[in-house]
Amino acid sequence: MPPPLSTLMALSPLDGRYAPKMAPLRPLLSEFGLMHRRVQVEVEWFIALSDAGLEGFAPFSEAARGLLRGLVVRFSEADAQAIKDIEKTTNHDVKAVEYWLKSRLENQPELKAASEFVHFACTSEDINNTSHALMLKAARTEVVLPSIDKIIAKLTEMAKAFASVPMLSRTHGQTASPTTVGKEIANVVARLRTARLRIADVKLLAKMNGAVGNYNAHLVAYPNKDWEAFSRQVVEQRLGLTFNPYTIQIEPHDYMAELFDAVTRTNTILIDWSRDVWGYISLGFFKQKLKDGEVGSSAMPHKVNPIDFENAEGNFGLANALLAHLSQKLPISRWQRDLTDSTVLRNMGVALGYAVLGYDSLSRGLDKLELNRDALAGDLDHAWEVLAEAIQTVMRRHGLPQPYEQLKAFTRGKPMTRELMQGFINDPGLALPAEEKARLLAMTPADYTGLAASLAQRIGS
Repeated sequence: MPPPLSTLMALSPLDGRYAPKMAPLRPLLSEFGLMHRRVQVEVEWFIALSDAGLEGFAPFSEAARGLLRGLVVRFSEADAQAIKDIEKTTNHDVKAVEYWLKSRLENQPELKAASEFVHFACTSEDINNTSHALMLKAARTEVVLPSIDKIIAKLTEMAKAFASVPMLSRTHGQTASPTTVGKEIANVVARLRTARLRIADVKLLAKMNGAVGNYNAHLVAYPNKDWEAFSRQVVEQRLGLTFNPYTIQIEPHDYMAELFDAVTRTNTILIDWSRDVWGYISLGFFKQKLKDGEVGSSAMPHKVNPIDFENAEGNFGLANALLAHLSQKLPISRWQRDLTDSTVLRNMGVALGYAVLGYDSLSRGLDKLELNRDALAGDLDHAWEVLAEAIQTVMRRHGLPQPYEQLKAFTRGKPMTRELMQGFINDPGLALPAEEKARLLAMTPADYTGLAASLAQRIGS
């Protein structure tokens, strides 16, 4: 065999530059992970058949069950390689798993006697679709959701910590009514919580109903067995998935499209946030913690670039491109099946890998942020024009004529200062009650944040 390739020779950066960051996903969504789940499904189907009351097939002893399930628990890279070696002859990956499993039963008389019930009445897709669902279940539970939860927790902490820190808004890139740093972060938290629920709530479907979904082989062998009920029991009780009773040869993958779309939506929210943070760093609202030895530019020594947020944006884009293809292609199959889904499904790990890489980059970037309160305050102090909204709204309340038009003529396209705004309020011709004038005169852009602080604090509840 040729020597293993260096990560420097990897075509995908997931297996090269970023290989260590993919360690949690690799055993779940790699070809090893697929083989592992195939063995699990074959074993559970085999054991379930022994419990089905079929003529000539007695229930396995506890020792036999332990041995079979031990093959799953102790499944190793060496086992996966042995299956690959068999595949060189079979040119069929699922049949190779069946033959490998049967080879492991040779020295166990009880199991060897029943070995023709390994893969009994199954088509390859009975094994594959359940395996893919188990792979996605593990990846979602063990890696994807915890990565998103880490970001949500960090952003929630930031929203509460900065709930009362005023910040100038910009709509269309122009100065707008002030908000608080915490409220803007709370907006992202609220969106992410909804998106996270959509990922978590997708039911992972599976089928075990034979070559074209009708239990043909099952019934010809045992006509009196309720095979649909049996298959449902295996899928739901033994494998922990949701049974799909109506399929062709393949489970139609609609749930996968739903799951991948939900992940894409989450990633899109995080692209939006990554770009916003990039902008806030550019404005000086956030500083980034320095790291000894790190270089921002090969030519400009002063630079501390927002690379974590740029990397996150780029990787989320790659993930979404792949996830979109998966969600659009997988539900389409010619007649009762074609093979295009199989080759595409081998890239689930690549698609989710780029998403996880994005989550990691974003988390690292958030951990480096330090709020620059002076920059935020200075930005507000140069934007007194934003109080025009407050003044004209109070004028409306008291029935003064054309308040919007007056403030438009006074402020639009002109630099505004504290003195100019307070001069407008103090004008004897402005017929506002004295207490209202006093309230407006005491107001600064930093005070004009509405319910922002309380809304930000509430996001942690």
